[in-house]
Amino acid sequence: MANSELRVFYGTSHPELGEKITKYLGIKAGDIKVSRFSGGEIYARIAENIRGADCVIIETCTENVNENLMELFIVIDAMKRASAKSISAVMPQFGYARQDRKAASREPISARLVANLLETAGADRIVAMDLHSDQIQGFFNIPVDTLTALPILSNYIKEKNLKDIVVVAPDTGRAKVAKKLADRVGAQLAILHKVRSEHHQSEVTHVVGEVKGRTVVITDDMIDTAGTITSGVGALRAEGCNKDVYVIATHGIFSGPAVERLSQANFAEVVVTDSVPIPKEKQFKGLKILSSAELLGEAIRRNFEHRSITSLFD
Repeated sequence: MANSELRVFYGTSHPELGEKITKYLGIKAGDIKVSRFSGGEIYARIAENIRGADCVIIETCTENVNENLMELFIVIDAMKRASAKSISAVMPQFGYARQDRKAASREPISARLVANLLETAGADRIVAMDLHSDQIQGFFNIPVDTLTALPILSNYIKEKNLKDIVVVAPDTGRAKVAKKLADRVGAQLAILHKVRSEHHQSEVTHVVGEVKGRTVVITDDMIDTAGTITSGVGALRAEGCNKDVYVIATHGIFSGPAVERLSQANFAEVVVTDSVPIPKEKQFKGLKILSSAELLGEAIRRNFEHRSITSLFD
């Protein structure tokens, strides 16, 4: 893509993914300077002329979600004040997505707050991948492109030529996506019923569906502490699942005890995308990381060229 009016920048949250995306697009990454003052405040400056340009800033949300978001807001503001024609925020992992409703009295809806802040900062479009819930799109008054890693993950599973597969949703909220994956790989569907007592604490009470003697593929939008997934294995084994168990997810957060839990659970494989950086100390035997750069890069390209991106959702 030689059109100089498209400028793609990336922040400090995941430079490896940013570099892959710009390489896929065939353009040089935009020049941006991001640093921290001694007191912790973030400084950002666009180091090239972007007046009248369609600008993209790639910033995912890692364990340092507050830093990542604040950096994104500041970069967007810098672009707006530099007279960018349009500003698209590409957020492979959308921060605070799990706080999308009031589950108890006097709770915030933090996902809505993040949406408001992105619009206030000056974003004209949001591109995200596998939001925790579809309703988050409604928190915005600007276009939101919600991509899915389902084609990437399902193609990988199909290439393994597994037999007698059952796709397992970790809860009822994930059942719809799990059914789509099951249809893609020609598998049956099962659902884990769980009870959550506190944040990061849940208990699987029973399994809905037939898993006995089947190869199991558990799918979720993210793996955070891995509590839900690893606790579900015991329930699956109790129901007669004596074959390999695979785990696939879009976002591999791997916080707290996640790496230890996943390493000890004897999964055949844990498959995630590179939507968030996974440092060497969080990588373990059986972990497979798939690239999302082509998917995100193609969404950027098609938005710039005013072409449909509907096929990327399938």
